[in-house]
Amino acid sequence: MPDDDPTHGAVIIRYSGIYNADGGMAGEIRYLFGHLFGTAECSLCDISHSPLRRKPEWDRMVARMSVPLVVLHRNEIDERLRAAVRGVPLPVVIAHHSDESISVALTADQLAEVGGSVERFERALLAERPRP
Repeated sequence: MPDDDPTHGAVIIRYSGIYNADGGMAGEIRYLFGHLFGTAECSLCDISHSPLRRKPEWDRMVARMSVPLVVLHRNEIDERLRAAVRGVPLPVVIAHHSDESISVALTADQLAEVGGSVERFERALLAERPRP
């Protein structure tokens, strides 16, 4: 039987969530006003943050993960991640594998379906089989 697993048994060693927003003071202010006026949206931001700060349940979920999960703003990603997500709608969660491959773990649509819930995000992340 052919092996249809694109990672060929490689295990996930970490996740990178990439916000559809820029980091830094100016980026945060732009996103805040854009979000308030309906011109900026990031479902991953809605999952990890309340209107005022990071959600405590997000921190608890990250601490429970068996592998690291980091979140980055789109202007904070390195060239390798930038190349991996070129043409992929943001936000997105990327899986990094032990064989150094990278795949999409959760798409922008899947993150939107979570509806801002940390619990639903965790279930979706653990249930998804990353795709190349």
